[in-house]
Amino acid sequence: MASSNLPIADLPAALSVVNIGLPLFEQAVRDQGTPVIGVDWRIPGGGDQRVVSALARLLGPRAAEIDEANGEVVRRLNDGIPELAAIETASDVVPGIGDRTILHCGPAIGWDSMCDPLRRSVQAAIVAEGWEPDVVSARRAVAAEEVHLAPANLHDTVVPMATAIGPSAPVYVVNNEVGGTTGYAAINQGSGQVAWFGVDSDDSIERLRFVRDSVGPVVADALASMGPTDVFSLAGQGIPMGDDVHMRTQATTNLLLRDLLPHLVRSTRADAPQVADFLSANHLMFLNVAMAAAKSLVMWAGEVENSSIVTTMCRNGTTYGIRLSGDDDTWFLADSPPIQDALYYPGQGPETSAPDIGDSAVLELVGLGGPAAANSPAVAGFLGGRMSDAIAATRNMQRICAGESSRFRLPILDNVGTPVGVDIRQVVESGVTPAVNTGIVHVSDGSGQVGAGVAWAPIECFTSALLALDERL
Repeated sequence: MASSNLPIADLPAALSVVNIGLPLFEQAVRDQGTPVIGVDWRIPGGGDQRVVSALARLLGPRAAEIDEANGEVVRRLNDGIPELAAIETASDVVPGIGDRTILHCGPAIGWDSMCDPLRRSVQAAIVAEGWEPDVVSARRAVAAEEVHLAPANLHDTVVPMATAIGPSAPVYVVNNEVGGTTGYAAINQGSGQVAWFGVDSDDSIERLRFVRDSVGPVVADALASMGPTDVFSLAGQGIPMGDDVHMRTQATTNLLLRDLLPHLVRSTRADAPQVADFLSANHLMFLNVAMAAAKSLVMWAGEVENSSIVTTMCRNGTTYGIRLSGDDDTWFLADSPPIQDALYYPGQGPETSAPDIGDSAVLELVGLGGPAAANSPAVAGFLGGRMSDAIAATRNMQRICAGESSRFRLPILDNVGTPVGVDIRQVVESGVTPAVNTGIVHVSDGSGQVGAGVAWAPIECFTSALLALDERL
């Protein structure tokens, strides 16, 4: 056979690789000592033709209309000024709460479908209300539908983890006067044997009574003396101090306690010293305040029509639910996921952990929690221990958000604003879902918290919301 006259190609002495898609190939090249850049690309919508067609319309012919609405949503999330105004009894201020109503975290759910931690919290709340003498009687009463169960979110209220509250519970009142909205949240119960961690022991019930009868009145007096406080001004100071204002709120809690201190020490109530002890040991005090503030903003943002931005995101340990701006009547649900990146207490692990639970994911919608992970060494500890891992979590949130915060700044990223406004179009197209920083409670034995970590929202509820938005438009 005649030899070819084609020239022989000179192979390069050095090689650089860009890998698109599967990280396995990227790692194989890196293991051979060759520089490689990985591009995290996935087939949009998992290749589902209905989803791809919907994306084509919502990112194409409908994009200008949606982007305009999204711009208004982001403006409201940035321009609203949530002010902590008071602590009041839930029955006096929370819209629509009935005499025998228990508000719970997450989407609506029946007693038979509730996870064990939330059931225990409901039982503890019923006993604390004085409706039943013990948790066994409480279980019978709620199973017999003598107690009404309702999602806190449908009553302008948010509650963290497995919290359940009745009408006598004290709640933070946070006003967003610019938007004419008010958000409410329960007072944080602290650590240990507590109902918000799915514990229904005598100690947890006594803690609920202490929060209602002592903490609420003492702090209410201090707030009345201090006057309205700009909640997100404090959060904006806490982020450069290492808070994400979700998993870690130590710095911001201390800033609030600093402002409250002169008014607390002037209290004439006999139980003020016990309340002071409780507050000084509760590093998550500010969590609930921030949640009420976030709720007041997403309620205002939720009035904007034709937006693709999520304005409700919550979970009850069984289901995970989101709602879109301009569509408060429709919930998009999926199974509540496990916490994927977690650190556990000794002897605990995935097999003892309840699925993701609580309303605190509202914080991720306004630029706190996961969006602020980059500047928090505490969050980095749950993501591999390196600040680069925490930065990557924030970068992922940037991919799926419509804007950035004008008040929450990340010094580690040249003071860029945290990502704000989760856009379902970007979530479904990229396959990246919001990361939520959260605690973990025991799945079944009522022993309380077993760890903490980061949970990624299930893609299914975002896909359903996308298809519904496409149909509506």
